[in-house]
Amino acid sequence: MASSNSSESVHPAGSAGGEQGKDALSTTRIRSRPSPPPVANSGTGRAEREAPNVLVVDDDVTVLRAVGRALRSKGYFVVTAQDGEEATRQIVDHVFDVILSDISMPGIDGIQLLRQVREHDLNVPVILITGEPAVRTAVQALEYGAFHYLTKPVANEALEAVLEKAVRVHRMARLKQQAAELLGNANALGADRAGIEASFDRAMQQLWVAYQPIVDPRTQTVFGYEALLRTTEPSLPHPGAVLDAATRLGRLEELGRNIRERAAAPMIQSPDAGRLFVNLHVTDLLDPLLSSPDSPLASISNRVVLEITERSSLDEVRDVRARVAALREMGYSIAVDDLGAGYAGLTSFTLLEPEIVKLDMSLIRDVHQNLTKQKVVRSMAALARDMGMIVVAEGVECAAERDVLVDLGCDYLQGFFFARPGPPFPEVKW
Repeated sequence: MASSNSSESVHPAGSAGGEQGKDALSTTRIRSRPSPPPVANSGTGRAEREAPNVLVVDDDVTVLRAVGRALRSKGYFVVTAQDGEEATRQIVDHVFDVILSDISMPGIDGIQLLRQVREHDLNVPVILITGEPAVRTAVQALEYGAFHYLTKPVANEALEAVLEKAVRVHRMARLKQQAAELLGNANALGADRAGIEASFDRAMQQLWVAYQPIVDPRTQTVFGYEALLRTTEPSLPHPGAVLDAATRLGRLEELGRNIRERAAAPMIQSPDAGRLFVNLHVTDLLDPLLSSPDSPLASISNRVVLEITERSSLDEVRDVRARVAALREMGYSIAVDDLGAGYAGLTSFTLLEPEIVKLDMSLIRDVHQNLTKQKVVRSMAALARDMGMIVVAEGVECAAERDVLVDLGCDYLQGFFFARPGPPFPEVKW
């Protein structure tokens, strides 16, 4: 796989507080952000905060009317929606301080609505209510980032207490966002599952592959290109964030397949481009499509180097030897990536028996000024050569590093000094 390298607890509510009536539903409909009521004086010498905007969603007209009336009487500015579709339209067009939704609704239910909310707002608290409480539903609601989970009938006092807390938490979230923007860290991944899924889905839609050349500076030729994951999704601003999201969502296989498919196409069309280096997450070895003849990489397998990082343990894959042997039989070569920065010991070499080793950039940085690093790199290069392995040094950023690494016995070099990663294929500067 390519690299660069608030919820509440479940509480049953009290007695019913909903008011029943026979008059028709009065749904507030707005075309722009709702204007709050005038600011009132609290009698303490300071103005009260503007009335919070609340979206209430329920397919039961009586419940919707009763909850809306109760909240308006407490000073909330209420917008109502009778189903998930209408609620989704309201969420897209307007900003709310709190969203209160029934779970069981036809069409888009409360859990699905929560996911839709996170597509547009990672912070707004969502309170879910159900008339059919179940542990599974409660766990799912909280996992997807519901602020609170209530069961019907809901006492007015209990609902008001949760709403007040939700409004305060949302205000704090907005202040934290402002602070993050001031500190230059505005793009943060949502902590709940719904927020992470929304960010990850957008990242997958915007995913692209950058290529960075791996070169022989002696002959000034290109040996191949490493395919690197990139996306324009701001909440996942670097490959590590995308990988973290995929891991948390259990979607590493999907991500790996997407990257490999995108990485293959330009190389298939460019038979003279040399080797294609593709990063694998350890669990990618378990993906049956990787070793399938229908894999996007299979048609150029004799030009593909599968990189497996030393930063991850191979313990997750019990039959590593057999799987790697099958890949090698198809024509793939194997590389150990990040050598020198991962797990100590011989496990990766023993199980993978790589044809290529890539020295981690932490060893390469300022190697021309560090005698200890030079000794380590020289020894690694010599040992790898004795074992019949090719040595690639990553992260070369200046001519002095280039020259020392050549003298130390590295076969190929990679780094910003030669070219930054970009669309196929970046021009090399020697």
